[in-house]
Amino acid sequence: MNTSVQSPQNGVKVIEKGTSLWADAFVRLKKNRLSMLGGIIVITILFSCFILGPVLGWLGFSATEQDLTNRFANPLSDNGLFGTDQLGRDLLMRVLEGGQISLLVAIMATVMTVTIGIIYGGIAGYIGGRLGNVMMRIVDGLLAMPFLIIVILFRELISGHVDEMARFLIDSWGWSTDLVLRYSNLVPLTFAIAGFGWLTMGRIVRTSAASLTKQEFVEAARSLGLSHARILFRHILPNMLGPVIIYATLTIPSFILYEATLSFIGLGIEPPNSSWGTLIKEGANYLETETTVLLIPAVLFSLTLFAFNFLGDGLRDALDPKASKD
Repeated sequence: MNTSVQSPQNGVKVIEKGTSLWADAFVRLKKNRLSMLGGIIVITILFSCFILGPVLGWLGFSATEQDLTNRFANPLSDNGLFGTDQLGRDLLMRVLEGGQISLLVAIMATVMTVTIGIIYGGIAGYIGGRLGNVMMRIVDGLLAMPFLIIVILFRELISGHVDEMARFLIDSWGWSTDLVLRYSNLVPLTFAIAGFGWLTMGRIVRTSAASLTKQEFVEAARSLGLSHARILFRHILPNMLGPVIIYATLTIPSFILYEATLSFIGLGIEPPNSSWGTLIKEGANYLETETTVLLIPAVLFSLTLFAFNFLGDGLRDALDPKASKD
């Protein structure tokens, strides 16, 4: 956006180049040191789990190879940077693989949550009236149900279909059995978490959509004869992008915590996969004798949660439209 300014010396108008909302937000974000630190930690953890881990696996390091002669090897030894666990497996590789699974579940569930929440909440807010209220009462009713009941319900509904799809991919398309079993294991848990998480997103989007529907630019779009779908998806939803990004950033650590909690109580990730939740569960059995097996995944798990929350708080402050421009 450009603005004209009258020069006090010669009366000539000078065109000053303005900045966008996103540019202003990035400037405010850079001034938040804690948020920037959180962003750096998030990028480092994502790089380690999704790039460094597979590269090390390609080089011959394994998270599943057992060596009972090197059980509970000390960190920074010849047996690995983080040592080994109770079965002699490389703890570094197990932590990287577990982080990949935990982050993958959280990110996929967040994408599903945002997608469903935007569509459902946007329609409810735009339509309004009795139908919009009925849609939100359904959300309120689902939110009143205990989280574990929803998780168990979704797992039971989806698990059978996922198993059938996995067998089809292996038998008909010749996909790798290890690959299919590894990632098909994540689908029921991801759907279960997203099946609960989108409810809050729907309420947030509904409130924003109901407010934007009353704005003048929406009335102008209606007067031009634009369709309801075009008004909703081209004019209303793009103006809610800031709150959606903020909520998505803060949702990822919540879903990581959900996954870890469910895996800890036996309702989450199942063998042969491992996640930070399962690693913490296994390490808790050796708390009094071998604290390293518990401490390393627990520290990385906590650090990831803090980093995402710091980044989300910084984005919330940076994208606040009421924040003053420095």
